[in-house]
Amino acid sequence: MDRKRTGVDDFEPGPIPSPRPVDRFGFVKQDQNNSSEGLTKSKPLIDKEREERRARKWRKMIGIGGSDWKHYVRRKPLVVKRRIRKGIPDCLRGLVWQLISGSRDLLLMNAGVYEQLVIYETSASELDIIRDISRTFPSHVFFQQRHGPGQRSLYNVLKAYSVYDRNVGYVQGMGFLAGLLLLYMSEEDAFWLLVALLKGAVHAPMEGLYLVGLPLVQQYLSQFEQLVKEQLPKLGQHFMQEMINPSMYASQWFITVFTYSFPFPLALRIWDVFLFEGVKIVFKVGLALLRYCENELVKLPFEKLINALRYFPQDALNPDVLLPLAYSIKVSKRLEVLTIEYGKRNGELSQPTESRNEQVEVTKQSRK
Repeated sequence: MDRKRTGVDDFEPGPIPSPRPVDRFGFVKQDQNNSSEGLTKSKPLIDKEREERRARKWRKMIGIGGSDWKHYVRRKPLVVKRRIRKGIPDCLRGLVWQLISGSRDLLLMNAGVYEQLVIYETSASELDIIRDISRTFPSHVFFQQRHGPGQRSLYNVLKAYSVYDRNVGYVQGMGFLAGLLLLYMSEEDAFWLLVALLKGAVHAPMEGLYLVGLPLVQQYLSQFEQLVKEQLPKLGQHFMQEMINPSMYASQWFITVFTYSFPFPLALRIWDVFLFEGVKIVFKVGLALLRYCENELVKLPFEKLINALRYFPQDALNPDVLLPLAYSIKVSKRLEVLTIEYGKRNGELSQPTESRNEQVEVTKQSRK
């Protein structure tokens, strides 16, 4: 069959960028000042030893290739939840993400589908995807070469999804989700994890974040605004006085699940929990950020307030500081009520934040 496509394969790869120092995740280092390294030479060694111990525990927990995962989750769900909140070892992150998202089951049930979508199908979104590719993680070495291997993989995943679900098609924010996944797994694995998320293999489907009109974004922002008023009344009142609403600062939190402009180590830790516990962690992290910075935010006028809500101080973005605060914030029951109320106001079009009745054909993981 002839391949009738307009894609990145039609372009020659650009020059390979000049080598530059990168961090442990592959991002080009912005700060070239390494003068403090001499003071902390022992810390990387300690961190490495701790990571290796944690990896051994995780390997024992999940079994070879994840063979013991479902059994362990059923027996010890609280242990799994605690370990995920502490952070999945980076060397196992890709595999564990597939296990907790339900994407591994989707892949096994749909052998050959991804290849069919990439090679033989065409998408109305192909030119839009090509236009946006260079904007996704531009400082990561995997995506830096124009039309190189990273950009081609990203194009393939996004194009395949735009064909798989033509109602959603392609929206720019989806690139950050796919890009993050590609740093930890193959194209096909990344595609099926994207399907699992948007179609709701385990948790409530995310596709409403990208449908015309962004209906799920509107719902989540409405709920978040109410939670701010209830849990941070002083700040909520200040936002009202300055005419600040969540659409001015929080939309990307939900659309990209904190991958757009937040430090990568923090984004990874959030994603560990997000894939296991669902979208409530996005609400919790958002509230934790505002709570941590509340004393400063309530003093700021409109313009400075908008800037502060887009660029949080580094200490607020430390995962070991921010995430314990986020875990302490309770939102589940209140979100259920707010979802029902939102549905009544908007013709029962709201979507649950925890789970859905009609599941994709994937075995749902046992949870507390």
